[in-house]
Amino acid sequence: MTTVGARIVQKVSATRAFAKVAPHVVPALDRAVHRLTRGKVLLSARMLPGVVLTATGAKSGLPRRTPLACMPEEGGSWILVGSNFGRTGHPAWTANLLAHPDASISWKGQDIPVRAHLLEGAEREAAWRAALEFWPPYATYQTRVEREIRLFRLVRR
Repeated sequence: MTTVGARIVQKVSATRAFAKVAPHVVPALDRAVHRLTRGKVLLSARMLPGVVLTATGAKSGLPRRTPLACMPEEGGSWILVGSNFGRTGHPAWTANLLAHPDASISWKGQDIPVRAHLLEGAEREAAWRAALEFWPPYATYQTRVEREIRLFRLVRR
């Protein structure tokens, strides 16, 4: 994406209107395109790298598939940011990972078993700084909510 294009997308994604609409539209489109392309394409990955997380539901115990933006790290791990588009509550997938940290992701068409670690303290602070550099709208999301946005590191099992 061009620098101008990226800035426009970042500005739009930081708006309250986007926060209202995106959670209903973006995941549904991502799931449909991901399924149709057999895991090779995520529409939202045109803006940010993305994975489809399959985690066990905290309450249901059933597999839950959620398309998410991610921040790939050197060494083959990924950071997931539970921003929920700056909405009040934590996204459900974060509760799922807290209850059942063993999960899998679809990354560039490959299914990878992972273990999720909730980041805290200095480790969280370092990842949060990197996430803000990676996608500045996360700062706007944090200002809208009283909760601390959860960050998870996914490592291969």
